[in-house]
Order: sequence, then structure tokens, then C-alpha cells
Amino acid sequence: MSEIDYTKLLALFFCVAFFVSVAAGDSEAKALLKWRASFNDQSKAMLSTWKNDTNPCRQLWRGISCDESMSVSKISLSNLNLQGTLSTLNFTAFPNLLHFNISRNQFYGYIPHEIGKLSSIVRLGLSDNPIKGHIPPEIWNLTTLSRLDLSTCNLTGKIAHKIGNLRNLRLLWLGENSLSGPIPEEIGRLSNLVDLRLGTNTLSGRIPSSIGNLTMLQMLYLYQNNLSGPIPAELGKLYHLINIQLYENKLSGPISPSIGNLTKLVQLSFSSNRLSGPIPPSIGNLINLDDFHLRNNSLSGFIPSTIGNITKLTVLYLDSNNFSGQLPREMNNLTSWHNMQLSYNHFSGPLPQKICQNGTLSALGANDNHFTGPIPTSLKNCSSLERLRLDNNQIVDNITAAFGVYPYLNYIDLSGNQLYGHLSSKWGKCQNLTQFIIHNNKLSGDIPPEIGEATKLGLLNLSSNHLSGQIPKQLEKLIMLRKLSLSNNNFSGNVPSNIRSLSQLEILELAENNFNGSIARELGELKILRVLNLSKNKFDESIPLEFGELQHLEQLDLSGNLLNGKIPSRLGMLSNLQVLNLSHNNFIGTIPFGFNGSMSALSTVDISYNQLEGPIPIKPAFHNFDALRNNKGLCGNITGLSPCDDFQTYGHGHKSKKLLIILLPLVVLLLVIVAASFICSRIATKTKNKGREAPPEDVYFVWSLERKILYRDIVEATREFDERYLIDKGGQGSVYRVELPTGDVVAVKKLHSMPSGEISNQKAFTSEIQALTEIKHRNIVKLYGFYSNSQSSILVYEFFEGGSLDNILKNEEQAIEFGWNKRVNVVKGVANALFHMHHGCSIPIVHRDISSKNVLLSSEYEEAHIIDFGTSKFLNPNSSNMTRFAGTFGYAAPANEKCDVYSFGVLTLEIIMGTHPAELISYLAEKPTNNDLLLSDVLDPRLSPLTKPVLDDVILVATMAFSCLNETPRSRPTMEKVSAEFAKTPKSYSEDQFHAITIGQLMRD
Repeated sequence: MSEIDYTKLLALFFCVAFFVSVAAGDSEAKALLKWRASFNDQSKAMLSTWKNDTNPCRQLWRGISCDESMSVSKISLSNLNLQGTLSTLNFTAFPNLLHFNISRNQFYGYIPHEIGKLSSIVRLGLSDNPIKGHIPPEIWNLTTLSRLDLSTCNLTGKIAHKIGNLRNLRLLWLGENSLSGPIPEEIGRLSNLVDLRLGTNTLSGRIPSSIGNLTMLQMLYLYQNNLSGPIPAELGKLYHLINIQLYENKLSGPISPSIGNLTKLVQLSFSSNRLSGPIPPSIGNLINLDDFHLRNNSLSGFIPSTIGNITKLTVLYLDSNNFSGQLPREMNNLTSWHNMQLSYNHFSGPLPQKICQNGTLSALGANDNHFTGPIPTSLKNCSSLERLRLDNNQIVDNITAAFGVYPYLNYIDLSGNQLYGHLSSKWGKCQNLTQFIIHNNKLSGDIPPEIGEATKLGLLNLSSNHLSGQIPKQLEKLIMLRKLSLSNNNFSGNVPSNIRSLSQLEILELAENNFNGSIARELGELKILRVLNLSKNKFDESIPLEFGELQHLEQLDLSGNLLNGKIPSRLGMLSNLQVLNLSHNNFIGTIPFGFNGSMSALSTVDISYNQLEGPIPIKPAFHNFDALRNNKGLCGNITGLSPCDDFQTYGHGHKSKKLLIILLPLVVLLLVIVAASFICSRIATKTKNKGREAPPEDVYFVWSLERKILYRDIVEATREFDERYLIDKGGQGSVYRVELPTGDVVAVKKLHSMPSGEISNQKAFTSEIQALTEIKHRNIVKLYGFYSNSQSSILVYEFFEGGSLDNILKNEEQAIEFGWNKRVNVVKGVANALFHMHHGCSIPIVHRDISSKNVLLSSEYEEAHIIDFGTSKFLNPNSSNMTRFAGTFGYAAPANEKCDVYSFGVLTLEIIMGTHPAELISYLAEKPTNNDLLLSDVLDPRLSPLTKPVLDDVILVATMAFSCLNETPRSRPTMEKVSAEFAKTPKSYSEDQFHAITIGQLMRD
């Protein structure tokens, strides 16, 4: 061939190659533009450089890179907040694609099977996207892959055995999904694997022994799964392992001595499993270990002395096991500690003295052991300390000299030891201290006034010591204090009047001291106080009337003092009071009539050893003779007391008393009805006269808030009920979040008005006021008041940050936070509220619309509150009480007797299933007791699997729910029965038994 012919042939080759590359570039460009066209507008704007009539390899397209042949080789679009799907991308258009990364975006839908056409792909990253479904089998054929990251999506299904095909993989990340089933043995074929992360799934079965073949592995993350069985000894072959995380599984058996082969390990966590036996001495070979976690297992025996070889160790978690014996002296070789946790074991002997020798220790937890000896000397100047727990040991030391100044310390608990000496003024220099607990020791002297300088203190507990003197006035500076406990000491004098400054105080315990004089009236200004215990002192005179202002008070103990006079009637206004102890005083007169009224929460009373006389209240809490004994002349219809004569009763004779019990609530309700009717009639009248008269005066009733609320405050706070403050909207009205000028936050329901100005549902308005005036219970929303004028009619309620149960269950993130313990508590709270309504009120009240929309939760989702009493009904004890339908479809009973009970059953299933149980109820109607549907299969799959002890509670909750759904109303339990069952200790089940329980079995039970 001549030189000319060769030149022509070469030119022809380059021309063909050029046109081929141009054609390939065009198809790639079209595929990318078509994909971009399916994105939302914001995402399209992020990729504005992707334009028609341009080439991704010749112009700069964001996130696109090309190879020398001008073909797309890399698509990198991570962390751009793009929203779209993968189904609109033509993967066959990219034969030379090596890298595809769309991590940390908002891609949704499924991974298309066509992804298997990426025959040259080396790195594939789809992590941190809401992608769902199974991993397509075609991915396991991409044998060129070296990195596969599908973590933090919503993927389900099993890991296929074909994973063994990906022998070039060096990184495999499938964590934080919902993958299930076992880890396939074939994973052992991935001999080049360096980083394996399968954590936070629901994988089960054993860790395959073939994992020992992954001799290049450096990172192994299998945490937060359901893996069981022993930790395979073959792990000891992974000589290059740097980090192993197996925590929060169900692994059992001993720790293999082969663990000592992993000499490159820096981090190891086997926490929260079921491991047993001792720590093998070979652990001392792990000379590079920095972070060592074995907490929450059943490990036992002594700590091996070889631990002293691990001189790089900075973090050690051995808490919540069964370890015993003394800590080895060799631990004094370890001086670089940041965090050491030894709590809840059986350790004895002294703590390591050099624990903070390097000045880096931030946390030490050694509580609930049998440690003796002194406090480590190195702690005195350990200025890095943030948290210290030495409580419940047998440590003996002089506290005065043992501690210094700690600028970062926020929590310290030294209680339950044998510490002596006096409190140093240096504690006041711990400016970040929030909890200071030293109860049950042998401290003496007084409280140093300098303690008042620790202004972030929220809890101060110095009880059960030998402290004396008076409460220093400087404590008034502790304005963030929520709990102050000084009980069982030798304090004297009186409670200082400036205690009113502690406006955040919820618990005040001053029992068993030598306080004397009259009780400070200023205590009545602590508006959020829940617990007040002044018992066993020498207080005299009478109970301050101001105590009637403590509307949040739940426990009041004034027993064992020298108090006299009459019991103030204003105590009868404490609607949240549960425990009242006035025993061993000198009270005279009768028990105030108000105790028969709104004290609906009262469950325990002791008024024994006083000079009281007259009839006892009708409340069940007063029906215990031991709590009434040794008084002057109490009478009543209980064993041990004389019956009252006609003029001693709260009426005239037995019949009069019964009549009064029935009539009194009716009179109160009648007054409310008249008031509400008066308001509504005024609206109607004033609407007719509109334009001819001056604006009418507002009519407003407030029962529970401390300050009067003006209508104009609500209008201004919501900017005339602007929708930005709207939090819910229903058939009867709209609900707004209102922050008042006083700082109070309330919920305001503004009822819909008709063109005439009348309330659209006057009956619902009246029913709501009637019911919530009668009911006072911690699980029922408080009505602060109602308001009506010619412009609008509103109801003002307590506000709850958590929002409605319905919305929480529909929100993925909130539903997960709403864990099993919280769900059980909410079910019990609703049950208690209904029990009170049906059986604790003088006239039973039926809600008739119990549903997830009508249950609000507290900010932490731990407490339920029933709302919306617009369809409620007072029951006549002498009628059949059949009512027409008034509730929410899907919750109402087939028959309206015990309709609340049926609705409670539906609601309970919705709580544990995470969705409305309509389909399940229909299915059960066909097969009431003859079905083999597993309980575990219907529970909310978004939550972690059930474990002890909450497992037993959930089974009990489910059992009661199904009993409430009985088609025959008479066969449904009463709410009294349901509430009583929840108060008992539930039957214990093993986890294996739980997984075999069928719904038919529960319904037969």
C-alpha cells in the first residue's frame, strides 16, 4: 500500500470515528435532556447549563464529564436537592459511563431494571434519596462495579445470593434501609471488599462464617439489625479491620479469643446484644484500640489485666453488664480517658486514681456498683469534666477537699455513698451545672450562699444528709430551678419569702427538717408547682389561702406539723391534685364542701390524727378508714365511721344527699346552658340591630387562666384570624395557634358563622361547654373559656405542641419518633380519660367521636389529650341511652351502646398499626376467631421490632382493642375494666412466643 493510500485510509478512519462520537454525543444529550424535562422547576433551574442544541462534552454541562472519545463517562449530581425519578433516564444511551452519583437528593420511585445496561459502570451512588422497592436483580450483574452505595433510602426485600458476582467491589453500602432476611453466604466471595456497611436494616439470621474470607476488610458495620447467634470466630481472620460495629442486634454467646488477632482495630462496639461470658484476655493485643463498647449485654467475670496494654484507649463502655471484682491495677496505665462508663455492674474496690491525669476526661459513670475507697485524686483538678456519676456505691471521702472548679460540668450525682464534710463554695463557680445531686450521704454544715451563682441549675437535691442552718436567700438567683429537694436534714428557720423568684419550680421537697413558724404565703406564687412536701417539720398556724392558686399541684403533703385552723375551702379548686396528706396536725372543723366538686383527679387522701368532724366527701379517695382515723367526729357511710344524721350530711337525710349529688352538677350545667343560650340570643338580637347601635360589649368567661384574656388580644395575635395561624379546620370551625401578649400560648376554635351572624352549630357549642365544664382530667383538654359577640364565637383551649395523633401517624419522621413505649402510654391515657368520663363523673358523659383526629399529643408524644366534645352526650342512668350516629365514620360502633368503647378499640389498633384498621376490621368480621393472621404482621413496620418489656404491653393493648370491637355491645368491656387491665402487670411472653401469636388467639382470649 502506497503512502498516499495509507493517508487516505487513516483520514477515513478519523472521519468515521468523529461521526460516531458525534452521534453518540447526540444520543447522550437527548437522554439527559429528556431526563431533566421530567424534573420539577426548581431542579431544572439547577441544571440550567443543560440546553438544547449544545453538547454535554463540548459545552460545560453541570455534573457531566466525558472521556477522550467525547462520550459521557461521569454523571455527578449529588447534593443538589434535585427531585425526579430514574425511570425517565435512558441508561442504554451511556455505554461508556463509569461513575453515576445522584446521592443526597429527592429522587423517588423505584430503581429501574434498565440500570443493568450500564455495562462499564465502576461507581454507582444512589444514597440519601426516598427511593423505594427492591434492589433490581440486574444490579448484581454489574461486575465492573468497585463502589455501590444504596444507603439511606427506603429499599426493601432481601440481599440476593447473586451479590457474590460483584467480585471487584471494594465498597458496599446498603445501610439505613428496610432490607430483611439473612446476609447471604455468597458475600464471602467479595474478596476485594474494604468497606461493608449493612447497618440499620432488619436483617436476621446469623453472621455468615464466610465473612472471614474478606481479608481486605477495614470497615464492618452490621449494627441495628436483628442478627442472632454467636459472633463467628472467623472474624479473627480480618487482620486489616479498623472499625467493627455490631451493636443493637441479638447476638449471643461469648466473645471469641480470636478477637485478639485484630491488632489494627481502632473502634469496636458489641453493645446492646445478648453476649455472655468474660472479656477474653487476648483483648490486650488490640494496642491501637481507641473506642471500646460492650455496654448492655450479659457479660460477666473480671476485667482482664491485659486491658492495661491498650494505652491508646480513650472511650470505654462496660455499663449494664454483670462484671464483678476489682478493676485491675493496670488500668492506671491508661491516662488518656475521654469517657469511661462502668455503671450498673458489681465492681468493687477503688476507682483508678489516674483517670484524669492527662486532663482530658469529660464523662465518668461508675454508679450502681460496690466501689469503695476515696474519690480519685486526679478528679480534683479535672477541668475538662462535663458529667460525673458515682451514685449508689460505698465511696468514703471528705467532699470538701475532693473537688475543685469545673467550668464545663453540667451533671453530677454523688448520692448514696458515705461522703462527709461540708459543701464548698467552689460549686458556685460551676457556671454550666444543671443538675447537682448529693442526697443520702453524711454531709454537714450549711448550704454555701455561693451556690446561688450556679444560675443554670435546674435540679438541686441535697436530701438525707446532716445539713443545717437556714435556706440561703441567694438561692433566689436560681431562676431555672425545677426541683429543690432538701428533705431529711436539720434545716431550721422558715422558708424565705423570696422563694417566689423560683418561678420555674415544679417540685419542692422540704420534709423531715426543723422548719418552723407559719408556712410562707409566697409559695402560692409558684404557679407551675406540681409537688409540695413540707411534712414532718414544726410549721404552725393555718394553711395559706394562696395554696388555692396552685392549679398544677398534683401532690400536697403537710403531714406531721403543728398546723391548725380549718382546711381552706380553696383547696377544693385544685383540680389536678392527686395526693393530699394533712394527717398528724391540729385541723378543726368540717371538710370543705368544695372537696365534692372539681377535685376529679384526687386518688389518695390522709386526714387522720386531727380534730376534724362532720361528714366526709363522697369522693372514693375518702372511703378508707385508716386515712380518717383519730379525728373528733367524722361521719359517713363507710366501715369504721358512724353514719351521719340528717343535719350532719351535705343535705337533709339520705334521700336529700342523693338528690343533691344528682342535682348539683345539673344546676351547674343549667347555668352554663343559660349563659351559652344568652350569648347566642344576644348575637341574634344584635345582628338584627346591626348598624343602628354601638358595638356590643363582649361576654367572656374564663376559669383556668390566671389573667383575663381580651377578645382584641386574640384578634391582634392572629391578625384577624389570618390563615398563617391556622392549625386545623373542621366542619364546625377553624382552630388557631394564638400566642398572647402575656406569653401564654392557647388554641382558639373559631366557630363558623352563618350569614345572619348566628353560630352554625349552636348545639355543638353548648355541648362542648357543658362537657368540659364538668370534666377535669389530665388526659382531657382544658377549656379555658368561651367568648361570643356579634362578630364571632370562640372557645379557648389548652394548646399542645405535638399536634393531632392523626397527623403524627401520617408523617413518616414523626411516626418513627412516636415509639412503642409512647404509643402504649397514649393508649392508656385515652383509656383513663374515657374511664373517668363514663364512671368518674357525677353524670356519665359519652364522647361519641373518639378518633385519631380528636386526640392531641404533648410535645414529646408521651401524653394524650381528648378534644372536640361538640357531639358529646350526658347519659340518663334510667334510660337505654340509645343515640343517633354522631361520630367519625370508621370509628363508630355498629350499635351505639358502648360506642366510645368500640371507637377506642379502633383507635388503639390505629395507634399500634400506624394506619386506620378498616381493612383488618372487615377481614375480622368474616373470620372473627378463626384466623391465623399474625399480630406481628399488622404492627407498624416503620418502628423497630418489639423487644421486652414493651412487647408484653403491646400484646395487652392489642388484646383489649380486639375485645372492644365485639359486634355485641354487651360483650364489650367497660372502660373501667379496660383501665383496670392496663393498671396490672401484663402477662410475660418470650419474643419467640410473640412472633407466633395470632389475632384469632387474642380475640378468643
